[in-house]
Amino acid sequence: MDEWEIDKPLGQCYGTGRKIGYGEEYFGALVETEEGLQRRDFCTDYWEKEKPDVFCYWRTKLPRPGEKKQRFVDDDVLAAFFERLANETEQEKVNFRFVLALVLMRRRRLKYDSSELEGDKETWRLRITGDKEIVEVINPHLDDEQIEQLSSQMGQILQADL
Repeated sequence: MDEWEIDKPLGQCYGTGRKIGYGEEYFGALVETEEGLQRRDFCTDYWEKEKPDVFCYWRTKLPRPGEKKQRFVDDDVLAAFFERLANETEQEKVNFRFVLALVLMRRRRLKYDSSELEGDKETWRLRITGDKEIVEVINPHLDDEQIEQLSSQMGQILQADL
């Protein structure tokens, strides 16, 4: 399984290099690069002017020293990220989407409906809670250690407890 290099927030805008101040709101984002998905942070001014091309994003604040970090990503952000990965075929992204599905199931945003087996490819059919819409996710048959590792990496990228 591939491991991701996770860039932790550096406290500076990727677009301008300007230091992001404590308590200042900024945008955290995942950007597709040749090396895979990477985290980049953008100050609000740059974000609004340049509208950088990102895979997904969230708005957060840089905590003051000693202040507890904001450790929550809205379920809507996770659901939007899950949907953005719907047509991806790269194994890293298929794995990521599967773990996001597990997180969304735990948060009761998705509910298992059925599964389909075609050869050695297993596809789960999941119902969006409160909706009749069915979404499909490929089960890459990750072991518990791989799921834990991906969950941890996603939590670091998104600065969230998953």
